Amino acid sequence: MNRRNGAGGTAATTAAVFGEVLKHHREGAGLTQEALARRIPCDRSHVARVEAGERVPHDTFADTCDELLATGGVLRRLWERIDWYPEVQHPDWFERRAEMDAVTVDLRAYQERVVPGLLQTPDYAAALFSQVLSGPEVEERVRARLSRQQRFLADGGPLYVALLDESCLRNMVGSAAVMRDQCAHLLEAGRRPNVRIQVVPSGRPDVARPNGSMSLIELPDGHRWVYSESLDRGHFNDDPAVFRRHSQAYDVLRADVPSARESAALISDVMKGYEQYEQPRPERGELDQEQLQRQQRRGLHRNRPRYPRRRPRP
Repeated sequence: MNRRNGAGGTAATTAAVFGEVLKHHREGAGLTQEALARRIPCDRSHVARVEAGERVPHDTFADTCDELLATGGVLRRLWERIDWYPEVQHPDWFERRAEMDAVTVDLRAYQERVVPGLLQTPDYAAALFSQVLSGPEVEERVRARLSRQQRFLADGGPLYVALLDESCLRNMVGSAAVMRDQCAHLLEAGRRPNVRIQVVPSGRPDVARPNGSMSLIELPDGHRWVYSESLDRGHFNDDPAVFRRHSQAYDVLRADVPSARESAALISDVMKGYEQYEQPRPERGELDQEQLQRQQRRGLHRNRPRYPRRRPRP
């Protein structure tokens, strides 16, 4: 049975074939893995794992390699036709939610503390999973998480409205660079016609927030579910009264918070803060030198000869 990726292409190849094609063009250009990695730029291990079919590359990676290796766009076209997630494993307790994501027609979510999985970058997801897992388990969980995103970030994807508590942006996961890229990804995703992202400001005590993160899911047959998570399991409730109560609370919250456009401005400001956080700070010697120069300038000012001012005659 043919599988289809998020862009709508038939999966006629595998990740290993992409790696072989990349290796063929790299060697044809007379470049080692290290040399290609320097030009991209990325780690040599990343190129090696892509060529071995062990790492899922971004579309920008394919575009860059096409340009550097003068392939005529072969790698990008191949990338679009590959189903990068043919066999991903979700935790047993989450499998049911993943199955719903594959068919849902309407998803509304409220998230606190961390960015929701459907909007996470690979580096952000890896940093999160690395807090509790290690080694191959981290990569497998990241692959599974990214596989859920394809449908929502593809053309014609289902409606996805995400309300993020401001803590999702402020809680640093991984590093300032990871958070900067995560904010940039939120801005990009929010420009899609089927995705709306709004931020619930932390300085709004008048806004009634849910007691925890939750999702409101509508399936093609009209069945509606309320989904929430505890530490190690997911909770589903399809009681119409429960769904109606949570849906009403969600709609009121959405009406009370800044619009998607205003929220994008807030996300942009937070992103700039992470960019400044990354800038190298002056060394101690540079600070001492700057302080000395300021003192000398003040000394020169104080030692200038003073001339009597002419006072106007009465």
